[in-house]
Amino acid sequence: MLYQTTLAQSITFDGIGLHSGRAIRMTLRPAEAGRGIVFHRSEGSKTVSIEAISANVVDTRLATVLGKNDLSVSTVEHLLGALRAFGIDNLHIDINGPEVPVMDGSAAPFISALQNAGLVQQRRERKYLVIRKPFTVVDGDKSVSVTPSRFYRISCEIDFNHPAIGRQQRTMKIDAESFIKEIAGARTFGFLREVEYLKSIGLCRGGSLENAVVLSEAEVLNPEGLRWVDEFVRHKILDAVGDFSLAGYQLIGHIHAVKPGHDMNHRFIEGLLAAKDCWHLVSATREVERTFCAPLPAMAHA
Repeated sequence: MLYQTTLAQSITFDGIGLHSGRAIRMTLRPAEAGRGIVFHRSEGSKTVSIEAISANVVDTRLATVLGKNDLSVSTVEHLLGALRAFGIDNLHIDINGPEVPVMDGSAAPFISALQNAGLVQQRRERKYLVIRKPFTVVDGDKSVSVTPSRFYRISCEIDFNHPAIGRQQRTMKIDAESFIKEIAGARTFGFLREVEYLKSIGLCRGGSLENAVVLSEAEVLNPEGLRWVDEFVRHKILDAVGDFSLAGYQLIGHIHAVKPGHDMNHRFIEGLLAAKDCWHLVSATREVERTFCAPLPAMAHA
């Protein structure tokens, strides 16, 4: 879209944190143009505002964690993926716990609420981070790279030594329609042995078959099975869309991720932002709109 957007009305989510098991309330509120996505993390009488940008990432071991001044918000990637897919530029997020509610382990509940709330177009042009030349981060058999493209695309490859997963790959043009149909419902996943270990050290207290795909050594334990045969690589793309949104601008380029994770995604964005000869910021114009940007849902004006 030519102009920045925010929500037309506030949305509140009540749920539990995947690792803390705490009951959490999170409210998304419209924000003024140019504000960006900001978490307002409260604990008791203290509230800290944390901008959703790569510079505020403080941990990537189990999820993407944003923090500032001794308070943090974990597992932000699913929500940020939904916001990016819908093209939401400005938003206040009030949250009273250490994690974004896990919901069903996917972005589908966030997408449904965003659709019901609607978007408002604001009177400030959007800027895009347009890739000019290739950039790559490599760590052993893992890599994340980007090349110039007319659109925002993500190609992802994963390879797990498990009969339910194996080698999976998928390429997608990232826009609202494709995200809703093919990515939003893909759930987070983990192996039973890892879940049991995390619970033994006080983590994954909120994890269950209701909010994650759990695998034994041989099979998927969820009685309903998978939502797609390749739900695993789809979820990795969901995570990547959220993690890459921390660049602070909407990307125009083709990202190819091999065995990605939150740490690799963060290292890629940090490296890309530092490699200023590989990209340039472009203010939205009608030519940019025609050339680069897929249509998003209809919205009101403000």
